[in-house]
Order: sequence, then structure tokens, then C-alpha cells
Amino acid sequence: MQAFYKKFVGGRSGAIELAILSAVIFVLLPATLDIFRLNLVGKYLTYAFAAVSLVMVWGYGGVLSLGQGVFFGLGGYCMAMFLKLEASDPISTMHQTTPGIPDFMDWNQITKLPAFWVPFHSLTFSLIAVLVVPAVFAYVIGATMFKRRVSGVYFSIITQAVAAILTILVVGQQGWTGGINGITDLKTMHGWDINTNSAKYILYYVNGFLLLGVIMVCRYVLSSKLGRLLLAMRDREDRVRFSGYDVANFKIFVFCLGAAISAIGGAMFTLQVGFMSPSFIGIVPSIEMVIFAAIGGRMSLVGAVYGTLLVNYGKSTFSESFPSLWLLLMGGMFIGVVLLFPNGLAGLYTTLLKGRVERLRVRFARKPAGQHA
Repeated sequence: MQAFYKKFVGGRSGAIELAILSAVIFVLLPATLDIFRLNLVGKYLTYAFAAVSLVMVWGYGGVLSLGQGVFFGLGGYCMAMFLKLEASDPISTMHQTTPGIPDFMDWNQITKLPAFWVPFHSLTFSLIAVLVVPAVFAYVIGATMFKRRVSGVYFSIITQAVAAILTILVVGQQGWTGGINGITDLKTMHGWDINTNSAKYILYYVNGFLLLGVIMVCRYVLSSKLGRLLLAMRDREDRVRFSGYDVANFKIFVFCLGAAISAIGGAMFTLQVGFMSPSFIGIVPSIEMVIFAAIGGRMSLVGAVYGTLLVNYGKSTFSESFPSLWLLLMGGMFIGVVLLFPNGLAGLYTTLLKGRVERLRVRFARKPAGQHA
């Protein structure tokens, strides 16, 4: 039990962080927001998976991926394919030229379901694919580059290029992917209507629990020997390599782990929003995810969640109040935070507040002993 407390929760300070985050997600926000705003926050929390994955890949692995939207999108598409097939039963699509296939395929004169779509009739296969497909894709990219010692800015540029290429492929293969519109009009999951208010509440809470679970798994990884090696590799890669460790394998592992975490967020995004499109795969969303992690703190798993919520709240507020200026305001906020707080909000807490909180904790801990004496 003690080992679980230390490795998964992160000890006393980690437990306090998770308790505060849980109170915000499960109590404060549902109690103060209507279902529309709460569903919006649920969408923001799906982006937080990508931000948490970047903390692992960038903050601890020392590898800046500018293509994390690729894995977010792959997870989302795997879930969307299952939901679309369920919404495309022969009765619902009887007005089409070819009933029983998704509507965008019928519009593109496709008369038979493509072979790679067929396994997505199974929910079990789809859930496994949400994790496996992005992880395998990440393995191919990681093994290709890390084994050849491609890193730093070159790795970042290549991941950005991969995001651009995949976006072009998805848009170009309209008959298989829905093209620029993506996969839309998703209604049910095993007969459960995902568009009702009650479903949105349930999906919001499921999303929150999954996010906390992912943070705990990441903490377990970081508390292990592997986590210490990741830090050592980030700071002095040559020394780790000269010690006999295969640095490339560690980078591949953390890159694949980050891909799987981002993909969970993508799948939950599809369930909560009801569609998936190539606009979530490309360069812009991938860079936005880096901003989430940078503002929250690239070394803090919980800070990345707050950073995601803050940036997206600002994005929604600015775009509603200042439609023509919101991009400039968002850019100004990002530049200001990076210049003033290079370690993000988590670094601000560590610098200004953590010492005072610890002193208060020690003072209150000693007080009963003094009174007793």
C-alpha cells in the first residue's frame, strides 16, 4: 500500500495535487457550469491528455514532438470509425445507392466497405486499435529516427512534416476518411445515445477518471528506474550511452507511451464532440498542444492539465469577446508566460508558493506537540 501511495500517487505532495485537481474536475466545475459549458470543459480535458503526453516526451524525455496531434487524431479516427459503422446500418442508410456503408463513401461512388474498415464493427477491436495503432505508428517513426540518432530540432521538424503529410493523406482519401469534413454524424455506441445530456455528463466524468489514471501511470513510470534514466538521458545523453544503456530504446518507449496517451484523448474527444476531422491532426493543433504543456509547466503532469484548461478558456473567451483580435491575445499570453515564467504555472508555484506552503505545514505539524508539552 505504501509503495502504491509513493509510486502511483506521488507521496503526500502528489496526493494533495491530485485531490485539488479532482475537486476542480468532479465538484467545482459540474456545480458551477451548465451542460453546454461542462461539455466544453470536457473537450478541453481531452486535449489535456496530449499535454500530459508532452510532459513525458518533452519534459522528461527531452524530445520535443511537434506532431502530437497525429496520435490524438489517430485515436479519434479509430473511435469514429466504430461509431460511424454503427450509425450506418442498412436500415438507416436504405436511401443510399449502397446501403450499409458510411454516407461519405456512398457519395464518392464506393460500393463496398474497404477491408481495413471491417474490423471496426467490433467495439473491442476499436478500443484496442485506439491504443495500438498510434503506438505502432510512433514506434515506426521513433525507431527510424532515434536509431539513427536524429534528435533535437531535426526530430521536431520531421514530426511536424509527418503531421502535414498525414493531414494531406486524410484529406485526399475522401472516400475512405471523409476528406476535409472528417467522420461526422456519430450518434450511438452500442445503442447508447451519446448526444443526450445524461451521456455528456457520464462521458465528462469518464474522461476525468481516465485523465487521473493516466497521470498516476505516468508518475509510476517516472518513479521507477526508467524515469531516472529518462531524466539522466535528457540532461547528459552521452553519459547514459557510455554507461551501456541503449538511449534510442528509452526514447522510443517514451515516444510510444506519449502517442498512446494522446490517442486516449482523441478517442474521448470523438465521443464527447461527436465527430473527428483532419483539422485535429495537422501542424496547428500539434503546436497548440505544445503551448498547453509550456504554459502549464513541461515538468508537471498536473500543471499541464491546468495549462490546457487556462489556454482553452482564454481561447473561447477571447474569440467570443474579440473575434478579430483573439489570436493576437492568445499569442501575447503565450509570449508573456514563457518570458516571465519559463517553467510555466507549475514553476511559478514552485518558486513563489511551495516554500510558504511547506513552512505552514511544518508549523501546524509542530503545534500539537508544543501544546502537549
